[in-house]
Amino acid sequence: MAQVTVQRDRRRPDPDRLSAGLMLTATVAAILWANSPWGAAYEDVWATPLIVGIGDMRITFTLHALVNDGLMTLFFFLVGLEVKRELTIGDLTGRARAIVPITAAIAGLVVPALIFVLITAGSGAAHAWGIVISTDTAFLLGALAIIGPKFPARLRLFLLTLAVIDDIGALLVIGLFYSDGLAVIPLVIALALMGALALVRFLPFGRGFAYTALGIALWAATSEAGIHPTLAGVAVALLIPVFPPRRTQVEQTEEISRAFRESPNTAYATALRRSVDAAISINERTDAAWRPYVSFIVLPVFALANAGVHLNAATLRDAVTSPITWGVVIALVLGKFVGITGATWLLRAAGRGQLAPGLGMHRIAGGAALSGIGFTISLFLVPIALSDPEAQDLARVGVLSASVIAFVLGWAILKIGDRVWPPQAVGAQLNRPVDPARDHIKGPVDAEFTIVEYGDFECPFCGRATGSIDEVFTYFGDRVRWVWRHLPLDQPHPHAQQAAQAAEAAGRQDRFYPMARTMFANAEHLETEDLFRYAAELGLEQERFAADFGSVATLRRIQDDRLDAELMDLNSTPTFFIGDRRHKGPYDSASLIRALEASRRTDTAG
Repeated sequence: MAQVTVQRDRRRPDPDRLSAGLMLTATVAAILWANSPWGAAYEDVWATPLIVGIGDMRITFTLHALVNDGLMTLFFFLVGLEVKRELTIGDLTGRARAIVPITAAIAGLVVPALIFVLITAGSGAAHAWGIVISTDTAFLLGALAIIGPKFPARLRLFLLTLAVIDDIGALLVIGLFYSDGLAVIPLVIALALMGALALVRFLPFGRGFAYTALGIALWAATSEAGIHPTLAGVAVALLIPVFPPRRTQVEQTEEISRAFRESPNTAYATALRRSVDAAISINERTDAAWRPYVSFIVLPVFALANAGVHLNAATLRDAVTSPITWGVVIALVLGKFVGITGATWLLRAAGRGQLAPGLGMHRIAGGAALSGIGFTISLFLVPIALSDPEAQDLARVGVLSASVIAFVLGWAILKIGDRVWPPQAVGAQLNRPVDPARDHIKGPVDAEFTIVEYGDFECPFCGRATGSIDEVFTYFGDRVRWVWRHLPLDQPHPHAQQAAQAAEAAGRQDRFYPMARTMFANAEHLETEDLFRYAAELGLEQERFAADFGSVATLRRIQDDRLDAELMDLNSTPTFFIGDRRHKGPYDSASLIRALEASRRTDTAG
């Protein structure tokens, strides 16, 4: 029996909840500090001058500027990375999937701005409408994690997609409406630096250092050009390439890993690290490396530096009657709710948009209410949009009040809505039971354990997963069966549909799994002529194979699997079910074996 090391999963705190908790703690600390007997020290600390210089060249700035213009560049850098990833390989690549959250996000930008302008018209503060347009993604996801509704995955994905468009809008607003007059020479230098950044991807080595050095130079150039320097972080992020993991690189990494396992040495270790890095785009690696620092350090420090509003009697009295405060509160709470919910409802009523399975309108309304938490970018824009310190305090009172009201409103809608319309798990259970008369089964039909895989033959990870399945068979022997169902992902894998047809045609001659393994081994060569050549190599009758390849029965069989996947809201491959329960997490052999054994204990307990 194969020796497989199985490690137990360890509970980790929810990063969204932890980040939101740290930001909330920093916010409370800032308010208490600013309104304590040591309140004057709050302003003094953040006004502390810092001097950086070499020889006679000196740059002077405050600690507050270091946070808002320096550290927050990292935050906007991560926003840019996320925007680039979603536009290139994420949910925003397909119009049909993204039309509802995109339209809802645009409405969630425009409606609050209009409400703020209407309320503050005549007050001299209408130009500060940018304060109310953006949602705080970190607090939004943290609030969702704290509320903890059942089956939140689809709502979370909807809100994430919405937040990306929201961020794009906020970045455009900052760049177009809240930057100083442009200086030509620094602007030309900034454009030249962006051109150099676009070419960094072609360097044979040292790309990380080049991105860093050019990024710092771009930050200085944009600042001198009159553009808010945090946008330099966005520009660098948009110029960093992103791509899905490459099959050839993953296979090369596996070969080096095998060599390192057989002969551990520094040469193999170095090569393995480089190969692993090359398999994942620098966009994703950089995001993963920096996100903890931004979420757990930068954003809490930003909250501590910006949330210290003076809540004295005069400020509170003025806030009650201030059009600025009411404009911020109503625009964020009501504007976001009406804009996002209304746009979604109108699209559905017009038949132009479709929500993911299991995502009802009451959940959209709850998410829209939570989107009124505008904390980070709202506070970021307050001192940029408003020059008067008293007006800034009134706006901050509005932002903080709106965030609290939005959280309570979102919590109430989600909790009450889930009681009235109890949510159902989508994709947690296998939609259609295994049918030995229909399904492609490897292993005994009546085996004790069952693995159902939804995949496609052009997916590199489905091919790698077959190795995991082989080890599972080695471990369990005849006690397990493997069931394959089709889920061709047409956009990233244009040959997956015809490969599925070839597998079905081979299955009509009892050669389904041999054809499947052949296609996995040649996933980069799945043109029609390649598929017919593989059929000939397997000894299949060519005329029969050709007839079955394009038959109505074959196409209907694949379409049935697609419809099952759609009902379960499956959108990635490979997706596994252990018995009739969806498998979450890694699908290496150890994880699958552990899940199979756990399913037996669950069934016994039940």
